[in-house]
Amino acid sequence: MSAYPNTATAPAPTTVAAPAPAVDPVGSADPADRSVALPLPVLGRDVTVPLVTGGEVTYAALDYAASAPALQRVWDDVAAYAPYYGSVHRGAGYLSQLSTDLFENSRRTVAEFLGCRPGDQVVFTRSTTDSLNLLAHALPAGCEVFVFETEHHASLLPWRGARVTYLDAPRSPGRAVETLERALADRDPHGPALVCVTGASNVTGELWPVRELAAAAHAHGARIVLDAAQLAPHHPVDVADLDVDWVAFSGHKLYAPFGAGVLAGRTDWLRDAEPYLAGGGASRTVARRADGGVDVDWHTTAARHEAGSPNVIGAYAVASACEALTAAGFDALVARERELIARVREGLAEVPEVRVLSLFGDDAPRVGVLSFVVEGWNSSHFAAALSAEYGIGVRDGLFCAHPLVRTLLGGSPQEPGECGAPEAGPGEGSLNAIRVSFGAGTPDEHVDRFVRAVRELVRDGARWSYRTEDGRCVPDRG
Repeated sequence: MSAYPNTATAPAPTTVAAPAPAVDPVGSADPADRSVALPLPVLGRDVTVPLVTGGEVTYAALDYAASAPALQRVWDDVAAYAPYYGSVHRGAGYLSQLSTDLFENSRRTVAEFLGCRPGDQVVFTRSTTDSLNLLAHALPAGCEVFVFETEHHASLLPWRGARVTYLDAPRSPGRAVETLERALADRDPHGPALVCVTGASNVTGELWPVRELAAAAHAHGARIVLDAAQLAPHHPVDVADLDVDWVAFSGHKLYAPFGAGVLAGRTDWLRDAEPYLAGGGASRTVARRADGGVDVDWHTTAARHEAGSPNVIGAYAVASACEALTAAGFDALVARERELIARVREGLAEVPEVRVLSLFGDDAPRVGVLSFVVEGWNSSHFAAALSAEYGIGVRDGLFCAHPLVRTLLGGSPQEPGECGAPEAGPGEGSLNAIRVSFGAGTPDEHVDRFVRAVRELVRDGARWSYRTEDGRCVPDRG
């Protein structure tokens, strides 16, 4: 990478971190290893918010599954680079060349973080949703897609041009593999097929048997894409070790700012597909024909699907987050997160009115994501009280995984629903849930405050009155 100017504000060159050891996502940390990480510094850790009951409190951000706060290191790296911002791949000037080096080096850093194979390609996108829509755009003609109903909508919905088989929610990792094998055994073995599966559920946090599902897919001539949006921030993801064909994730869940995502993996389907967007950057040459038309020679590299001026800062932020997590060490991060999960689960288990949602059972390995319902409470009302009276931010609703949440709550997976609060008053039951999620930047105090708040709300009720406004439960301020 080109050297930066020798100034105090110049960012250090992005280095390629050594890949994490190849580890199975389920149970990757050695339980005997007691080296536990401290919370990583994140933006917003000192932000205070007002309480409806009076006074202020430090905000407890427990909605990591939606968007994790940016790591301080990532923000500092981005701020240091900002004065040297320039357009990439199309300028002879110093800043343009520097930005091009930064952008392409970020691509290599991400590839190392994911343990990509030689020849794999890293495409920068806007998000996990964008990544999976790009792959859906690149499916060969006649491709069959197999997806569990348990998926986030980002991986459940993009496959509109393909023949899609939706698989019922399995109740154990073994049943997941058996269900997939039965479905694949019935397909035409000569045509292309793709399996889409999550690495960790955004509803229950439970880890899926990715390696076993990949083996089943490949045994039946299918390929597999891993939605790692909830897995990558919590566990090492090694593409070669898991033997997945593609992996997708978002920067904003990996402690980087909004606006960047990744699709990494095999090149052939992407190379053979029409560009995701047509425009500058995706094309190598464009020439007018004698008949008045246009001939285009498209790139065969990642640039083929990165038309327009790319999000250089977003890509750099993702690479910086990859390096920060690698430097912190996933063994220590996983060990600490397991302790936080145990504290939350033990605390909730002491409240009989609370039911934690689970697909694979209470003992299933999981990341720091738990969803639950409280007997006698509308979930939106409960979440609103946590925020207004305790300064705790959680998520309520169906979590963009409507079929899964409705299955877990005893509703029909075909029943329509909306994210957010239904038209029900405070205290009324509802077919939605509350989700608490945390990660590498979560202080112990935030988890302890959450557990204490749940106990107090269930025991004593809310101290304020609430009403529904624009589909949300909010404090009634008269």
